[in-house]
Amino acid sequence: MNTPSFRAEQADGTSIRIGALVPLTRPGWTEAGRHLLAGLELAVREVNDAGGVAGRPIDLVVRDTAADPRKAAAAVEELARLGVVAVAGEYHSVVARTAATRADALSLPYLCSSAVLDELTEQPTEWVARIAPAQSRGWRIYADFLLGAGHGRIAVAAESSGYWTAGTRILRDHLAPRGGTVIEFDMRTLTPTALCDELAGSRATALLLLVGNPEPAVPVVKAVRRDRRLADVLIGAPAGQPELPAWAELLGADGAGIPFLRYLPEHLGPLGARIGTALRERLAETPSFVAFEGYDTITVLAAMMSEYGTDRRSLAGSWPRIAVEGTRGRIQFSRTPGISVRQWTWAPIHVADRDPADPDRFRFLHAE
Repeated sequence: MNTPSFRAEQADGTSIRIGALVPLTRPGWTEAGRHLLAGLELAVREVNDAGGVAGRPIDLVVRDTAADPRKAAAAVEELARLGVVAVAGEYHSVVARTAATRADALSLPYLCSSAVLDELTEQPTEWVARIAPAQSRGWRIYADFLLGAGHGRIAVAAESSGYWTAGTRILRDHLAPRGGTVIEFDMRTLTPTALCDELAGSRATALLLLVGNPEPAVPVVKAVRRDRRLADVLIGAPAGQPELPAWAELLGADGAGIPFLRYLPEHLGPLGARIGTALRERLAETPSFVAFEGYDTITVLAAMMSEYGTDRRSLAGSWPRIAVEGTRGRIQFSRTPGISVRQWTWAPIHVADRDPADPDRFRFLHAE
């Protein structure tokens, strides 16, 4: 499904087109997509209200990926034909990887907003950069949090995906030299009840949800919470499922006390606080870090175009030269060992959970 493009009032052929990839329909995580789009749109609105880029409004041309790599590839090709100067967005890592590969092949600048998979492209490229931190960095911080909390025997309930497989490998490689152990349960073959039985016999003190949301993450949480044998097992979700408001709506108190990675500072500065208020008004709910990532993505692209023009090659060449104040800190891009694209090193990362005393409130638990 293609959604209507977000257009400035003067979309008369003088506008600057930016393509946006967003999961807006199932099986994509539509709530994350809605927050990402809210951030992208708010930034476009603010740039245009301030006069645009060199007097030209930005026209955000939105395409729904529905978490489907094939749709993402087709969307990138279509957007390139439509004359966009760059592509922004996407939440799902596997989808973003396909989009980045196509953008690289088409010599089209792509600034990835939220996907964290380390290898967004098979080979290093000058055409792709990323706002979100790499998975290896965030998940190592999460592993250190687990060890610090006394959890050395970790179970993972995992689905089949390049993203979940990479996450399991990062955890195992980081924990093993420090005396930790990772036990993997394949959720392609286990029901939530069967998982509880396996978990009870595993001697694991923590269970990590490396699965989709709301299915099967929500049923797994409910099953574990109701199993008296597992009363002392910590449930964790490094991929951030508890961040979005629907988590609390679906699980209530059961969804609290589940640590996850959150890409926000403990306290926002003046710009972040102002944008947080505007995002809350736009979404009619607490904005997630995904919404801030969307806002920062457009902010960076607008600054690049203002300074270096709208030629695609000029934009791609400006990644290492740009420095922009974003909602969560100063954004600059560089080459990072093991990362195939230009990377903001680093967005703020901390481990948080929803407060059991008030599931609508987040607690700061750990940072690097």
